[in-house]
Amino acid sequence: MKFTISSTSMLSTLTAVSKAISAKPVLPILENILIESREGELYATASDRETTIVAKLNIESIEGEGKIAMSSKLTDILKEFPELPLNFETNTDGTSMRISSLKGKFDVPGASADDYPTPNICGDAETVINTTCSLMLDGINKSEFATGNDELRPQMNCILIEMNNDCFTFVASDAHKLVRYKRFDAHSDAPATLMLPKKPAQLLKNILPKDDSELIISYNSKQAIFTFGDYKIACTLIEGRFPNYNAVIPQNNPRKIVVNTKDMYNTIKRVSVVANAASKLIKLQLADNSIEISAQDSDFNMSGVESMACQYEGDPISIGFKAPFVLELLNNINSENALLELSDPTRPGLFLPYEAESQNGDLLMLLMPMMI
Repeated sequence: MKFTISSTSMLSTLTAVSKAISAKPVLPILENILIESREGELYATASDRETTIVAKLNIESIEGEGKIAMSSKLTDILKEFPELPLNFETNTDGTSMRISSLKGKFDVPGASADDYPTPNICGDAETVINTTCSLMLDGINKSEFATGNDELRPQMNCILIEMNNDCFTFVASDAHKLVRYKRFDAHSDAPATLMLPKKPAQLLKNILPKDDSELIISYNSKQAIFTFGDYKIACTLIEGRFPNYNAVIPQNNPRKIVVNTKDMYNTIKRVSVVANAASKLIKLQLADNSIEISAQDSDFNMSGVESMACQYEGDPISIGFKAPFVLELLNNINSENALLELSDPTRPGLFLPYEAESQNGDLLMLLMPMMI
């Protein structure tokens, strides 16, 4: 197998593909990237058995068919090359790769690809949905940060994607915070639902282009395949049922507060420095057109308090939240002002953009309170 390819093109593709490799692979061969030529095309594959990425490389020329499993040493060498065409050639038994340029050559060991598991990215799809890369990227960006990391509750470690004729809805929750994001410019002729695990969601977040190029989602009850550009990402879906998120969204929230998003973010960031290291508790005390944000750490005799203006004319109320969670929510509100909706100190608070971020999107974020 011989081929010629741009050094930067090869590096960027292998770097993207390698993100599927697990830190603790279930098989030693999965520490490598599979490079394979077939039918005049060159492909790179990486997998952890649950998630697989296959990318077609943009080659200048290719001769012969073959395959080899290459370690990350290949990308380490490519990082040191400027933009120039490189020639690659495998040895006869497919266990090493020679990289040559006008100035020299490098021999890099690999491994036989015979032991590399055959990627399962051709499963029988029960549902096929066409959308755009930018829409899916937007939905993942808005919701991925709220996914959980609970091995005992895998249903919380995913993004729920509900697709119907009205909109696409992206939902994620770690039981402390919840995000629901709707895109009204996306439609599916038949209702469909999938639970996208956190790792493939992060891979899509890193690789999906920001343009409106086509994204094809094909899936069945076990697996989903995302096809776009030169990439295919296949993943095993999470089984079970996502919690009934609509049941935990409070509908009656008489206390509504409008506050400058950036000002509140910066104030909480300063005050939270003196919060208890374990709880990270901050207290929001609301009165007429004012929020007092305070925190304390009695173990180290530290405390802090700041006041800021807001729009609020209801009865006084005090409520506690975990500071890092509030900062995450505010950081994902792109409007100048944020709207907080509260009912009482024991019920979840809603964080919403006050000015609509776009006419096609609807963002709702929920945060559970803490005892003061």
